[in-house]
Amino acid sequence: MMTTHNTDRNKAIYQRYIQQVFNQGQLDLLDEILSPSYVYHEAPPDILPGAEGIRQVVSIFRAAFPDLEITIDDQLADGDKVCSRATTRGTHQGEIFGIPATGKAVTMTGLTVVRIVDGRITESWVKNDVMGLMNQLGVSSASR
Repeated sequence: MMTTHNTDRNKAIYQRYIQQVFNQGQLDLLDEILSPSYVYHEAPPDILPGAEGIRQVVSIFRAAFPDLEITIDDQLADGDKVCSRATTRGTHQGEIFGIPATGKAVTMTGLTVVRIVDGRITESWVKNDVMGLMNQLGVSSASR
């Protein structure tokens, strides 16, 4: 049985992952935070498996949005899983998805579930409102 201490610890691991890896760009921490067998379910096309894929994702987003900041709005934990609702904010200053920099300030909401085993993230499932982001960048669904 998972104790409150363990679920609190798991939530803190995910918070550290977001704060230090995504918000601060400390990619060297990925090998410590992610399990060697980490699986990114439903990863975007052309993203490598494992920690290398997350390195790619973070690098792509931080290049496009240098002031990237993810805020965890809600977080629940049960057993070995942590579910987080988050808001991502940033200013579009570099190319992303083939869209050149627009200078627009954008927000994107998302839900993530991670599985944590022995203090390391082993799996993640991520659903972000990418269509909402694209609309803010001036790309309508009709033009895609």
